[in-house]
Amino acid sequence: MAIKVGDKVPAGKFTVMKADGPGALTTDELFKGKKVVVFSVPGAFTPTCTKQHLPGFVQQADTFRTKGVNTVACLSVNDVFVMDAWSTAAGAGGKVTMLADGNAEYTKALGLELDATGFGMGIRGQRFAMIVVDGKVTALEVEPAASGCTVSSAAGILSKV
Repeated sequence: MAIKVGDKVPAGKFTVMKADGPGALTTDELFKGKKVVVFSVPGAFTPTCTKQHLPGFVQQADTFRTKGVNTVACLSVNDVFVMDAWSTAAGAGGKVTMLADGNAEYTKALGLELDATGFGMGIRGQRFAMIVVDGKVTALEVEPAASGCTVSSAAGILSKV
């Protein structure tokens, strides 16, 4: 069953690139006592994700912060090295925290996985955005189609912060 507004986020961890290499980031470290915007993309470097989804959050990062958002994070079922390279290519450093969910464990815990095996991509995450305040989901927008980027876009979720 998919997570919904009012639910606590499941406990878990992500892999993030730190100054000294890959490291873990727990959900408590990410969400406890904070307001966080998490958006999920089906895949780093894929067309919609690279041309529309990530750039909007990079461009609006300061606007989110002025609205009290502590962290803007991008979740994807990719490895930490791909997420780090994508962050560099997109100029997301210092603006968007890149959360690698290489085995889709956290994405599955949210109930928001996407079976993209028909495209040769395996299990991925649906395209969505959510606002989490102190570990509780206060807004959630899931795209009706993986190729669309409207309700989960930076502009779409910014109006809900």
